[in-house]
Amino acid sequence: MIDHENKRIHVSAVVLRHPETGWILTVRKRGTSMFMQPGGKPDPGEGPVETAVREIREELRVDLDPDAMRLLGVYEAPAANEGGYTVVGTVFTHPPVEVTEPAAEIEEIRWVDPEAPMSADLAPLMTHHIVPALRELDH
Repeated sequence: MIDHENKRIHVSAVVLRHPETGWILTVRKRGTSMFMQPGGKPDPGEGPVETAVREIREELRVDLDPDAMRLLGVYEAPAANEGGYTVVGTVFTHPPVEVTEPAAEIEEIRWVDPEAPMSADLAPLMTHHIVPALRELDH
């Protein structure tokens, strides 16, 4: 949902980790340069979990188990692709799943080592909140 009056974009996002390396899956939407967690804006009447499950199915052709999702947190950060807006992300973790190729508006997927320095093409929500929260959980 986009709140143009307050310049806020509400999204659900999911942290998917590689089963062997623990690296984090990121996606880049067509026509953009920033990588972020897969997910997106809710359809009318959807809750955060339903939004996340639907978006992952659309973007990655993967069905998530809603009962296996765990809330990592609700975070605010500058929107990666919409200048002047703030993204409000309800972020979940989910057990590893097999991801093979992008779909829908996703042009590229990339696995990111959460212990490595963060590159400049990663969304602020990821670098400011998600990776620090995961590092805390991992240690």
